[in-house]
Amino acid sequence: MDVATVGSVYQQLNKSNLHLLNDVYHPNVVFEDAAHRLEGWGELKRYFDSLYRNVDRCQFNIQDQQQQGDSGFITWTMELKHPKLQKGATIFVNGVSHLKFSEGRVIYHRDYFDLGEMLYENLPLLGSIVKTIKSRLGE
Repeated sequence: MDVATVGSVYQQLNKSNLHLLNDVYHPNVVFEDAAHRLEGWGELKRYFDSLYRNVDRCQFNIQDQQQQGDSGFITWTMELKHPKLQKGATIFVNGVSHLKFSEGRVIYHRDYFDLGEMLYENLPLLGSIVKTIKSRLGE
């Protein structure tokens, strides 16, 4: 297993083929992102099941990938369509995944992305407040 294989799996991922992840992740995987820290394949599988059950669409478009030894990075854009975000319109979130491998599987997966871009900016009322704050920071 390598970064390119993981990227390929993620580009194919949808509600009906989450089983593709079974061979990607090590049983003792640690997964982290801006909102979660999950330990073990069982926890991560429940997270993916819940995520994909609640979205209309979640598609990853891989831009770049690099690997050296048992560690690598993937840059991506996620197209997310959730009925409670942006009135169900597709939102785009840019991110990077740091992956570490052990025994041919991903043992560590850390996603870096702007949680505001994904969530806060796309909620009614709160979204306009967050966008105003971000624009003022740039002044």
